Formats: sequence, C-alpha cells, structure tokens
Amino acid sequence: MSILDSVAIQKILPHRYPFLLVDKIIELEPRVRIVGIKQVTVNEHFFAGHFPEAPVMPGVLQIEALAQVGAILALREFEDRNDKIPFFSGLEDAKFRRPVVPGDTLTLEVTALRIGSKVQKMRGVALVDGNVTAEATIMSVIADRPKE
Repeated sequence: MSILDSVAIQKILPHRYPFLLVDKIIELEPRVRIVGIKQVTVNEHFFAGHFPEAPVMPGVLQIEALAQVGAILALREFEDRNDKIPFFSGLEDAKFRRPVVPGDTLTLEVTALRIGSKVQKMRGVALVDGNVTAEATIMSVIADRPKE
C-alpha cells in the first residue's frame, strides 16, 4: 500500500528522472517519521558505469534517496513548498553496510531529529530485506527556489 505514489511525490519534490530516487511512500507520521521505497532495477542509469560486470548502487545515491525521503517529510510542512528547494548542508556518521544490486527493494526509513523553517536534521537508514545497507544523519537547508 502506498500513502504517496510517484505522481504525488513529484508534486512535493523538485527532483525528476534520472535523479528521483524514491518510488513511493508507505508510512508517514508528519514531522516525526517517514518510510519510502525505491525499486532498484537493472535499468538504473548508474549501473551502466558503476561496475557494469557486477552492478552495485552507489552508496552516495542511497544517501541521496534517504535525503529525498526526508525532504518529503520536511517539505510537506510548507504551504509554499513549490517555491522551496532542499539542499544538503551536512552529513554525519555515514556508514555503508552491504551492496544494493538490481532487483533489490530499498526501504528508506527516515526519522526527524529537527524540523524547522529552514534547517532540518534527520536520521536515515536504508534496508534491503531488513538488513541495513546504508545509514547516516542528514542535515539540510530549505531555501527559496531561484526565480526564473
């Protein structure tokens, strides 16, 4: 079951293919916790160059996927979210535990440590089949989108 599908996610996040790394949201407790899913397929653009003989999802993209799920949690709180853009501002205690390969379902669990009007701090854990693949504390700043 999904709480937010890919269409709803794209109404919140500014990211688009090939850099939108969350397919759906399956749990959501506003301002507290969110869980997203990324279906990792052999067709991912990064597999073409990241060890084509033994494809592995880059750890930094797992962290980016966690950050995107966290951004959904934070941006939902802004009525003017279409005028906002989230930027990484820091990363602490990042660890990579096991590879993520084509066919894996990446579960992205993010818990808010601080949700403010500008600065966000969240703890993210990525898992496959209940096994941790990556984890980190992620800080971001919600900025105004540049005007065209």
